[in-house]
This record gives sequence, structure tokens and C-alpha cells, in this order.
Amino acid sequence: MKIAIIGSGSTYTPELIEGIINKRDSLPVTELYLMDIDKRKLDIVGGLCERMIKHAGLNCKVVLTMDYDEALKDADFVMAQIRVGKLPARVLDEKIPLKYNLIGQETCGIGGFFKALRTIPAMLDIVERMERLCPNAWLINFSNPSGIIAQALLTKTNIKMMGLCNVPINAIDSVKRRLDLPNADVEYIGLNHLAYITAIRDNGYDYLEEAIKEGINSAAMKNIPTSGFDVEAIKTIGAIPTSYLEYYYYKDSKLKKLKETEKTRGEVCMDIEEQLLDIYKNAELHVKPELLSKRGGARYSEVAIDLVDAIYNDLNTVHVVNVLNNGALEFLEDDDVIEISAVVGKDGAKPIPVRNFNNEHIIEYIRMIKAYERHTVEAAVNGDDYEAIRALVINPLVADYHTAKACYEEMKEAHREYLPQFFKE
Repeated sequence: MKIAIIGSGSTYTPELIEGIINKRDSLPVTELYLMDIDKRKLDIVGGLCERMIKHAGLNCKVVLTMDYDEALKDADFVMAQIRVGKLPARVLDEKIPLKYNLIGQETCGIGGFFKALRTIPAMLDIVERMERLCPNAWLINFSNPSGIIAQALLTKTNIKMMGLCNVPINAIDSVKRRLDLPNADVEYIGLNHLAYITAIRDNGYDYLEEAIKEGINSAAMKNIPTSGFDVEAIKTIGAIPTSYLEYYYYKDSKLKKLKETEKTRGEVCMDIEEQLLDIYKNAELHVKPELLSKRGGARYSEVAIDLVDAIYNDLNTVHVVNVLNNGALEFLEDDDVIEISAVVGKDGAKPIPVRNFNNEHIIEYIRMIKAYERHTVEAAVNGDDYEAIRALVINPLVADYHTAKACYEEMKEAHREYLPQFFKE
């Protein structure tokens, strides 16, 4: 089995390697191609990955490369974790919107919108190469914004792919722990970074109402500042919201906090990344260091490698993934990408249908953000300014036309190098 990891210079990559080592009995990985365009990071991170594989005694060839085609040729699985423009671009996504009284965030609002504009063309290029070099491979993407990228790839190409995020597993497990229901069947529906827990079933009983009355929150992610939802807000929503929804429901206080914070999350991540790279350089190190848990990727390797395991070994186990709706949520179109529990086996992910869903507030919110996502995809693919503004005026974190247009123009210029589709001669 050949696995290619695109964006292997990411300091998260040792997480994935740890996952591969832990699954050695069920995943016979014989070739691992680590690809990145940043030679310094590829050498440092790739060096640690090589030592981890060697120390674990895996009979696996590890190749470090800066060549997409070499990495992708004859791969069985491709994992993408790219960041176009790297962390400095993220910092611009976070800082520029604040000048316009808009939330600057990596995946939500206008910051996440620009990350999508930069990332979708790069992912389409990877897919085009895959169609030539490894047409039967599965693409598992956790580049953000994961849901919007899945919406682009699953509607614009024929690639076999799933989008992935670590919010669902952390949210679901935290609610099970709070209620002491380790075997509960938790219904999780929505879009990436806009999802809700809408049922908690155990032994024929749904504990959702009790969880709402208690004001139980799902796990907060390390990479976003969370204050938690109060009981009244949870009762108003009628479900347990995941942590990213604080940006929508508590927009003003989130904006205030971002303006008062000395460093953006991107700047904090730059510091952590340099510390990690320094640690990774140590030739004696052959395990994943503890500092890595300070970044926001907790358990994402577990999720990713479990997904590979489920496809490769046709396990038909349940995972929360970003896939085409295909009738699972009756209030959305079949070609809307949703984040939902799905049965995953050799033929991919089959979303588990949610019938007679009747929380009108959640239905309306999901429809609104899905409309934003669809306009975003068209803007990214076609370099269309009008589609971009249509997307932004739908998004509740932007909404105002004049503010959207002014911030959009400044950010487009700031990211010019990574947005060739908008600057055609």
C-alpha cells in the first residue's frame, strides 16, 4: 500500500505517522511519500517521520519529495493537509477583517472565505494530477475549510474523496462523557464548522432534552477561544451546538475578544510551529512530542487513519465525514456536501439518513450557510468577483454590502500572489 501525504511539512504530520504505526496490523503500508513545497520544513518534519517509522520497525519505504507527480504516482491513498500562503496568509485573514469590524478567523467569515479562494484551485490541481497518476486512489482531505473544499471537489470533479475534521469526534465523545453514556448513538448533523448534536440515544431513550436542560456544551477546540454556550442559548437552539458556532451566535463578543487579543491565533501557531520544528530537529527524537497537542489538531490522525482502515479493509464502520448529501438530509439538495455520520467501507461513505428532522431553526441556518458555500465555490473556481460578494452578503459574519466589498478588495490585493484566477490579464 502506498500512501502520499501532500503538505508533509506540516508539524501535524507526526500525528499521522503515529496513526500509521498504531494500525500496522491492519494497514500494510509499504511506501510512504511525504511531499511538500517547503524544503526546510519537509526535511525537518520528514526526518522525524523517518525516525519514527524506523524506530517502530515498520518495513516501509519513506520518500521525501517536492514533486507532486512523484508523490502521487500509483498511490492508494492521498492525504491532503495544505495551507496555501502558509501561516502568514492566515494572519492576514485574521487581521485585515478586524479593521472593518469583521471577525478574522481561519475558517469562518471572510477569513475562511479567502482561505477557500486560495485553496480550492490548488486542490483542483492535485485532483487533476490524481486522475492521471492514481485514478483509483482515495483522497482524504483535512485542508481547511474542509467542507467548502469537499463541496468544490465532489461537484466539480469525479474524484473519490471525503473531507475530514476533528471537531465531530471531540464533540461527540465529550457529550458521551458528560452524560456517562459511553455507548450512546449520537446524531450529528450540519456542515463543517456549522454542526449540531441533535439526538443522544441509548437503550431506546433520547437524552437530548436532559442535555439541553443541563446546558451541556460539546468540547471546545484548542485553536479557538471559546466561552461556552449558556443554558438559555442552548434551549433557544434546541440542540447542542459545536464550538465553532460561537462565532455565529456570539458574534459581537467574539469580535471584541479578537480585537483585544495581542496576538492572532495564526501568530501563536507560528511561534508553536517554530518551537516544534526546533524539537523535531533533535536526531535522538523518534516519537511525537507533547507540545504538538497545543495546536488544534487533537485526534485528527486517529480519525484519518481510522478512515483509511475502514476503506481498505471494508469495515463498514461509522465515521463523521464531509460527503454528498444524497438524500440523507431531506431539506438539502443531493449535491450539497454535509458533515454527517456515514457508514464507511471499500465503496466510500454512505451517509446515514436523518428522517423527519423538524428543528426549523437549524434547517434555516444550515440552508443559509450552504448557500454561502455554494457561491464561494463558484467564486473560487471561476475567479468571479460578483459571486464572491454574493457569498459574503449571505454570510451572517459579513452581511453588509459596502463593508464586504471594501474588505474583499483589500484582502484580494493582499493575497494577490495566491489568487491568479481573479487577476487574469
